[in-house]
Amino acid sequence: MVLPWCMKTISYARHRFPPEVIRHAIWLYLRFTLSYRDVEDMLAERGLSVSNESIRRWVLKFGSMVARNLRRGRVASRDRWHLDEMVISVCGRHLYLWRAVDSEGEVLDMLVQPRRDKAAALKLFKTLLKRQGFVPGVVVTDKLGSYRAALQVLGFSGQHERGLRANNRAENAHQPLRRRERKMQGFKSAGSAQRFVSVHAAVYNVFNVQRHLISRSIFHRFRARAHSVWNQATTAA
Repeated sequence: MVLPWCMKTISYARHRFPPEVIRHAIWLYLRFTLSYRDVEDMLAERGLSVSNESIRRWVLKFGSMVARNLRRGRVASRDRWHLDEMVISVCGRHLYLWRAVDSEGEVLDMLVQPRRDKAAALKLFKTLLKRQGFVPGVVVTDKLGSYRAALQVLGFSGQHERGLRANNRAENAHQPLRRRERKMQGFKSAGSAQRFVSVHAAVYNVFNVQRHLISRSIFHRFRARAHSVWNQATTAA
């Protein structure tokens, strides 16, 4: 398989299991709402005796590399951004997950931060502008004043829409992550939460197909393309 120039091969050397098993285990964990033990049982049903600890280490070691490849292969986002923040539990402590998606539901970025003030909103905007490389024409948020204050600091001249209904795109985008948070019984630390949401977002973007808006034949093509992108991003060196 010829990789796109922007993707890099991954070395699975010095692992007892072949790359195909490692890639499949990582895909199962990141693609579906499964625990490490769930993935262990699914592999065992196929005759593969892999411990949940091995799967956890594979996800930690290779997840960020795969996510980096997946992000490199994505097209530019739309110029209408939806921003929102949600409360997450980290060892019984409440932190805020700041999230940005575009008008097509593409996850642009997520940041775990301890506050929901102007400084936190400003950090999210600066990260978005640096990674996306352009200023959006429209920014949609809820009525939290931190967004408006941060946009004023940046000198944003585009349109700023405020309101819960206008921001349904960002509100609904929280649902997949909420399911994972419940499955994981909360995150163990702010650092692990940031690593997981970054990898989860990259995988979600590839496999997020709005199947209710398209015909079955088109859905098959989109799904095949998503798996092709995954195979390219996880190709062994």
